[in-house]
Amino acid sequence: MPTYREAYRRSIDEPEAFWAEQARRIHWQTPFERVLDRSKPPFARWFVGGKTNLCHNAVDRHLASRAQQDALVYVSTETGIERRYTYAELHAEVNRMAAVMRSLHVKKGDRVLIYLPMIPEALFAMLACARIGAIHSVVFGGFAAPNLAARIDDAEPALIVTADAGARAGKVIDYTPLVDEALSRAEYKVPQVLLIDRQLAPERLQASYLVAYEPLREQFFDAHVPCEWLESNEPSYVLYTSGTTGRPKGVQRDVGGYAVALAASMEHIFQGAPGDTMFTASDIGWVVGHSYIIYAPLIAGLTTVMYEGTPIRPDGGIWWRLVQQYKINLMFTAPTAIRVLKKQDPALMEKYDLSSLRTLFLAGEPLDEPTAHWIQSALKKPVIDNYWQTETGWPMIAIPRGIEELPSKLGSPGVPSMGFNLTLRNEATGDACAPGEKGVVTLAYPLPPGCMQTVWRDDQRFVDTYWKSVPNQMVYSTFDWGVQDEDGYVSILGRTDDVINVAGHRLGTREIEEALSAHPAVAEVAVVGIADSVKGQAAAAFVVLRDADRINAPGAREGMEAELCHAVDSQLGAIARPARVHFVTMLPKTRSGKLLRRAIAALAEGRDPGELPTIEDPGALMQVREALGN
Repeated sequence: MPTYREAYRRSIDEPEAFWAEQARRIHWQTPFERVLDRSKPPFARWFVGGKTNLCHNAVDRHLASRAQQDALVYVSTETGIERRYTYAELHAEVNRMAAVMRSLHVKKGDRVLIYLPMIPEALFAMLACARIGAIHSVVFGGFAAPNLAARIDDAEPALIVTADAGARAGKVIDYTPLVDEALSRAEYKVPQVLLIDRQLAPERLQASYLVAYEPLREQFFDAHVPCEWLESNEPSYVLYTSGTTGRPKGVQRDVGGYAVALAASMEHIFQGAPGDTMFTASDIGWVVGHSYIIYAPLIAGLTTVMYEGTPIRPDGGIWWRLVQQYKINLMFTAPTAIRVLKKQDPALMEKYDLSSLRTLFLAGEPLDEPTAHWIQSALKKPVIDNYWQTETGWPMIAIPRGIEELPSKLGSPGVPSMGFNLTLRNEATGDACAPGEKGVVTLAYPLPPGCMQTVWRDDQRFVDTYWKSVPNQMVYSTFDWGVQDEDGYVSILGRTDDVINVAGHRLGTREIEEALSAHPAVAEVAVVGIADSVKGQAAAAFVVLRDADRINAPGAREGMEAELCHAVDSQLGAIARPARVHFVTMLPKTRSGKLLRRAIAALAEGRDPGELPTIEDPGALMQVREALGN
């Protein structure tokens, strides 16, 4: 077997040969004619002419050998429901959902917007879209109506699939008023909304656009809907991610390249084998849920665990109980969740048999050393970090345990994955950095299979955003600072732009600023990301009011802070709520009017802001210090 260095070098120097071999991992209804088309950089087309289907690869092709193996284990500690679905049962449910969608006139190429909590029907809906060639766009259930409306206008869906309610930490969140408000805000008129009734919301809206799922499911109970065979480069889904402009970007993914990349990653990175059980504690609204709750485990013939709930309800041992009960072999979550579990009673972990668990994988944010030491010693199992983005679809930096068991290094998620031609570059010159030198993490053209094809309906934005930010080089920018050591291990140091990472969720500070600025009392605002001991990062807002005197009365400051936080909740959802709102009478800017966000963030974290450009009013920095109590 080749070493990591040999395999990696081949994936870079001979990408066609390397990925042609990996393509054997999936079913092709029609063989591809060409592995890679690089005739139009920075766009790349993989497995040109080949026809396949994500749903067939995830479900149908396993029926001959593992029809009675569990495909999905569903656990909700919010409702107390636990269910198992074999591959045969999953196949039947996906066919029912596909038939329902067809009856609502959804066809190949149509978009279906999925706004659902973590319930089995969410997985059925995604796979049903893949089955009939529709393009799904999942919107995180925690997003507020304006967020949902923006995605409706961009995706122009033929159908929305939603539920009466979601649940989080014992609190019911009624979805239908959010959908109703979003539809009223959106310029695009969605023809129909398919409603999954969980019987959680006592008073659901009886809107004319709602279609109940259960009666249609019964009507199409014995349906069989054939798979739509798609050319490899046709879009499979659009997933929106935060951007620095405040306008979300629709990351467009293909079919064939994504299937091949995920199948390869399950062996090369996660060492998952058919019959294993994988528990990815994420949400389908994020890329981790798409890739490693839904598609990758099922493509590889594993059992996937889908979980609705928190890591500490009913107690801090719930995840470890699931490991014991379902004999989970692979677990994947974010460092934030581990920091939360670290605060729980150690006995809650010790009471369960964790012998089935082989590896814990972490991603979504940097893994700090104390957390890594704690979980490693508590579990006595390998704890493997990895790094990637919505745009890449699968880990670009990891430990390739399925190729060679390289040692982990604290503070680093690992080495570049197969096909990712990664280089750290000087922000000012574009030159490659020497080992140990801080630079922007970049990828050379072409991006490997599974990465984004483009920005949905906006090729120019794809080029301008990702391929033009590094001087003198046509390379893809991750917008992350990093440093690479002499052994090739990369450490991630933080963002170069105004996107922050809160508990593994990517949020644009500009979006939060716009939500706060919409409040009539706000004259000016700056939002920065600051270090948080649990979430990794949190948003801190610095607000200039139109009338500074309105917060002078007793309790007025607290009331205004609560009001502004509510404004963010209503525009973006509670996930984007600032950890603190600080009131100042001016914000530090250069003479040209540019906000000194990095200086504000440094002061908020108790760091020296360093050498600064000429400030319009030096008193503004003092204002920030006073607001912080420094």
